[in-house]
Amino acid sequence: QVQLVESGGGLVQAGSSLRLDCAASGRTFNIYNIAWFRQAPGKEREFVGDRSRSGFVYYADSVQGRFTIDRDNTKDTVYTIYLQMNDLKPADTAIYYCAARQSGSGYYDSWGQGTQVTVSS
Repeated sequence: QVQLVESGGGLVQAGSSLRLDCAASGRTFNIYNIAWFRQAPGKEREFVGDRSRSGFVYYADSVQGRFTIDRDNTKDTVYTIYLQMNDLKPADTAIYYCAARQSGSGYYDSWGQGTQVTVSS
């Protein structure tokens, strides 16, 4: 099993930047892919982007060019994937979750508790 903990959320103004971290522990050697999702009040959960262990990344159209997902290699004792968010917009306001998919699994079976991001206009 893998445990995930997000950090880095907060309240920022439109146009600002924010970085969210997703720290993984447990059976991290078996992680195939880590994704970021978000859920705004009254809306369904939305896929933001993901990164495979090999480094392949994919982004939703709504964040392409503004958000970056990568591994923080400075934290070599903890498997950490970050979401760098630039040029934030009020529409980006949501609870952000990271989720992990294990090798051989067809779904995300580990989820973090979420971190709130609020962007004011």
